[in-house]
Amino acid sequence: MPDSTAPGIRLVAGLGNPGREYDGTRHNVGFAVVDRLASLLGASFTKEAKWDALVARVPGSDLVLIKPTTFMNLSGEAVGDYARFHRIPSFATLVVADDVALPLGALRLRKEGGSGGQKGLESVLVHFSSEQVPRLRVGVGGASGADLAGPVLSCFRPEEQTLASESISRAADAALCAVRNGMENAMNLYNASPASDKSSNNTANQP
Repeated sequence: MPDSTAPGIRLVAGLGNPGREYDGTRHNVGFAVVDRLASLLGASFTKEAKWDALVARVPGSDLVLIKPTTFMNLSGEAVGDYARFHRIPSFATLVVADDVALPLGALRLRKEGGSGGQKGLESVLVHFSSEQVPRLRVGVGGASGADLAGPVLSCFRPEEQTLASESISRAADAALCAVRNGMENAMNLYNASPASDKSSNNTANQP
């Protein structure tokens, strides 16, 4: 049962860069996660120019998934405009983004906080004028030195593909758990190592 004491997630925003040249890159993991979530929920994305985003409305639910097409560093323009128009508060918006500082396969859910240097998340926080924005960070590895542009825009190596795919699926399960059961429950389940989560029962029904 959902946690009735927690504000419900109404908007899940996956962050990434538009364009085929960015497909499969570490920086576009947020897109991949919400694509997987849409598949789980039977939702389809359509381009909505008004929001400069791809939007998917989940059948039988008030949950909406969004992928900004503004490029990563301007993600907050699309997410903020959509949320304000539909009166969705910051604390009911879950942002899914890559984290180069986390090892591949690791997930970190938090209810609020700073951007940690993730430019897309930073843009969202600025446009909400609040750090009370739930977020799901998906570890993509590859951090080395101060220049992160190369690693985040690179694709996963062949030997990383299996773990990357598993991580994307697990992240989609984590986002769905947050929608259904609240952030606290999702944090308890998915901030642990992949082997210790109990996600198998969290994808049976729509929110």
